Amino acid sequence: MTPPDEALVDEVGRAVEAVLFAAEQPLTLADLRAYVGEEADIAAALAALTDHYAGRGVELVERGGRWHFQTAPDLANFLRRDREDSRKLSRAGIETLAIIAYHEPVTRAEIEAIRGVQISKGTLDVLMEAGWIRPAGRREVPGRPLMYATTPEFLSHFGLASRRDLPGIDDLRAAGLLDPVDLAFEAAHSEAGGPEAVETADEDD
Repeated sequence: MTPPDEALVDEVGRAVEAVLFAAEQPLTLADLRAYVGEEADIAAALAALTDHYAGRGVELVERGGRWHFQTAPDLANFLRRDREDSRKLSRAGIETLAIIAYHEPVTRAEIEAIRGVQISKGTLDVLMEAGWIRPAGRREVPGRPLMYATTPEFLSHFGLASRRDLPGIDDLRAAGLLDPVDLAFEAAHSEAGGPEAVETADEDD
């Protein structure tokens, strides 16, 4: 006969599993408690479900404190359909997103100071429309400029549990993701003993 405690955990696990399958978006622990009950051991249920689905075609994952089911990464080739992407992220958009991810919360002026060029409002609009950045309050300085930060959707899209999982500069270099021009500038600056001011054209135009 199954001990009462094990039966209760199993019942909670089944309820959590059902809620996550039916959810239209990732759920936090608080969201799950609202469905399953405040007294339920949600953490234990999630741990058991994570182990249960490990290595299967569908996995239970946590991204930025939110839980959801997703297909196993190694099966992506079976699910991908060839399609033409009509809207690609510009280099300015990629750089802006990276600056926000590594320095958040940041203002537009701070982003421009790091990039060395101005950014168009359209660049931030595209990133917000994609659901990857969000307004994050206002900086308590004259003018109270709006700050920006990444979203849970950003973490989910790039497969990150938290911002701590963002790759470091050495990781980016090893993966070949740094622009050769950037690497050349970095080498030149290192030889000169420090970075120098370089004027660049606005890439948003």
